[in-house]
Amino acid sequence: MRRAATHWQYALVLAIAAVAGVAPTFAAQPSTPGGAAQTSAVQVSDIDFRRAEDGSGRLILKFDREGASPDLRTEEGKVIVDLANVAMPASLQKPMSVIDFATPVQRIDAHAVGKGSQLVLDIKGVVESLAYQTEDQYVVEISPRTGKLAVGAASNQVAGSAQLGVAAVKPYSGKPVTFNFQDVPVRTVLQLIAEESNLNIVASDTVQGSVTLRLVNVPWDQALDIVLRAKGLDKRRDGSVVWVAPQPELAKFEQDKEDARIAIENREDLITDYVQINYHSATEIHKALTEAKGIGGSGGGGSGSAGSNNENGFLSQRGRLVADERTNTLMISDIPKKVASMRELIGVIDRPVDQVLIEARIVVATDTFARDLGARFGVAGTRVGDRTQIIGGNTADVVNIANGNDRQFPDAYNVNLPAGTYTNGNAASLAYTLLGTNFSLDVELSALQEEGRGEVISNPRIITANQREGDIKQGREVGYVTITGGTGGTAATPNVQFKEALLELKVTPTITHDGRIFLNMFVKKDDIARYIDLPGYGTVPELNRREINTAVLVEDGQTVVIGGVYEFTDDASVAKVPFLADIPFLGNLFKKQGKQKNKAELLIFVTPKVIAVRQ
Repeated sequence: MRRAATHWQYALVLAIAAVAGVAPTFAAQPSTPGGAAQTSAVQVSDIDFRRAEDGSGRLILKFDREGASPDLRTEEGKVIVDLANVAMPASLQKPMSVIDFATPVQRIDAHAVGKGSQLVLDIKGVVESLAYQTEDQYVVEISPRTGKLAVGAASNQVAGSAQLGVAAVKPYSGKPVTFNFQDVPVRTVLQLIAEESNLNIVASDTVQGSVTLRLVNVPWDQALDIVLRAKGLDKRRDGSVVWVAPQPELAKFEQDKEDARIAIENREDLITDYVQINYHSATEIHKALTEAKGIGGSGGGGSGSAGSNNENGFLSQRGRLVADERTNTLMISDIPKKVASMRELIGVIDRPVDQVLIEARIVVATDTFARDLGARFGVAGTRVGDRTQIIGGNTADVVNIANGNDRQFPDAYNVNLPAGTYTNGNAASLAYTLLGTNFSLDVELSALQEEGRGEVISNPRIITANQREGDIKQGREVGYVTITGGTGGTAATPNVQFKEALLELKVTPTITHDGRIFLNMFVKKDDIARYIDLPGYGTVPELNRREINTAVLVEDGQTVVIGGVYEFTDDASVAKVPFLADIPFLGNLFKKQGKQKNKAELLIFVTPKVIAVRQ
């Protein structure tokens, strides 16, 4: 078995050499103590572990120099890295727990084995291992196995990762390949990948160096990216041809290509075109385009040596845009490609916008109830004898009768509590009088009940363009007089001022991409409650103010209540003569009762409708 394995290794080297077009050379295995000492001269300088964006664990071994030959193998539950010719310093020979990194790797144990060293990675679950080596660095990636993907299923894997909130992984769909190389030239690896992928790979002369890889069932496009990343290379693909070169070389090539293109455009003849603006303002479009970051510079023509600064926006460095407000026309002067691009851009901006009809209904409903019950009761009488006795409604009347000034019983009440606390009309009354020779009895009952219902409906409507404010007002200005001066010997000066009592609807609609309407609106409904009389100064109006300022998202044609206020007051009062008013039945002659209930409700309805404009 040992001899068969050696024969297979020689065959692999022969195959690689044949592809590379070079004669194979074989190095004998070191068997002398001197050779072993030379191999073990390489040392591990650092051991680092990181977590990749896709959740895989990445072990990074750094050596003090080139010449290390790591070997990666997998056993049940472990990934082992054998470093036969690499010494492990005592400071690095210690176990490391990496559970907190949340990767399949749980623990890393680094120790010396004979004259070499070994790293054992304890893993959890089924994983896939991948390793690649540069001159003085060896990287091992351990990722959880997600199942063997069929060609073309990589996009589903990316979509699933995005749904799970995991960072998107670059999809690979190439044919799986297996490579196990020890210090093989990069150009040889690229040639093997070209045969597997049926691509034409062109490597720049600056692509040099060797790489050590162990890849098992890895898509060839992923293997290509790993090799390029390990050697600081990059690729550009044009059809079935892939150009591989160092990243600075590719960047310089593209920069030179762009500079050449700009230089050609700077020598291209300018043309002038006129664009008629139909649905917008040419001045506003000119302002929007010229204030955009990176518009053509303020100078005249420029040379191609300016590089990427020559072209930063909608126009080239030599381009000009002029707005004629009188004819609502834009004049463009630039190279043909830029002029065509500007015409297309202006065509997108200059188009009719949909309009919105906003209908509002403001309902003010009131309901009032008031009731008053009252009574007046009076007793008057005289008795003349050895002692004169007089009963009256008040002391003044009694004194008049006693002095003989008034022999008639006056209309005076002992209890005077007629109806009229909450009501304003004339109360209905029922009176009874009993007259005698020396006495009189007066009784009067009064009652009044008032009920009122009212409803005020205002229906303002307005049409405005999408994202344009519309405002409609209706009402009056109420005048009143104010006085200034009049003190310190100065004459008083009357001034007439006015106060608005308006119904106003102000709204800015925005039509969303799904056909709904976002309304930013202000609604006001004022009316005059009463006039306050100021003696010598006239009257001053007192206003009822009702307004709402809100923003709401409404379906097209849907009616929504954007606001409402409900007020309810309940008042009751009793005025009575103590003790006497508490007598059953007869106590009603000695008290006055009143009750009032007021209800007021304000509701504001809004119905927006989109009026689509035909393009």
